[in-house]
Amino acid sequence: MTARTNRIALLADAAIELIADGGMRALTHRAVDGRADMPPGTTSAYLRTRQALIEAVVERLAERDRADLAAYDLPTGTPPPAPGPRLDGDDLDRLAAGVAQVLDRWLSTGRSRTLARYACLLEAVHRPELRGILHHGTGLRVQARDLLTRAGATDPHRQGDQFVAFVDGLLFDRLVGAGALTAPEPGSPASRADLTAAVRTLLHALTGS
Repeated sequence: MTARTNRIALLADAAIELIADGGMRALTHRAVDGRADMPPGTTSAYLRTRQALIEAVVERLAERDRADLAAYDLPTGTPPPAPGPRLDGDDLDRLAAGVAQVLDRWLSTGRSRTLARYACLLEAVHRPELRGILHHGTGLRVQARDLLTRAGATDPHRQGDQFVAFVDGLLFDRLVGAGALTAPEPGSPASRADLTAAVRTLLHALTGS
């Protein structure tokens, strides 16, 4: 990572925290300078416009999400999947546990990133150019379809999309929906067990296993 790339990553991380705390309205170049403990004007020197700042945030979110998926040996969507062996019930259980670990991380230590991601998704409604970066889930859908094909799903294309949508919905519910009030505390073994059970149920229902 070059010095410039590293500085932009630090500024984007500060911007993510600002968005998580105060929404998109809190995102200004001056506020990012302060949160990153950088001299005034630093952010505008690297990311001159608000558009450039938002794009840096979105790209950083995608980068850190991929790193989390890779850390738990889960498909990242990049590169496209290569043909793999058939998956059995035990493989699906391990996959469910890995997905649950990542979801629990995004609800606990990665909570700020998750909040910022949802704020950016809403911003993309009015800024279509952000959608291509934000929806890095497109690659994840390809991976999900491949995994479900290998697990014997009857309609892996449609069911892969349903799996990704379910996981996104589960995350949102546990973060800001009714699930946030009733589910186990994020970051706890009980939370990971509960998330694992939910994802496992879906995987086995989709594959009829």
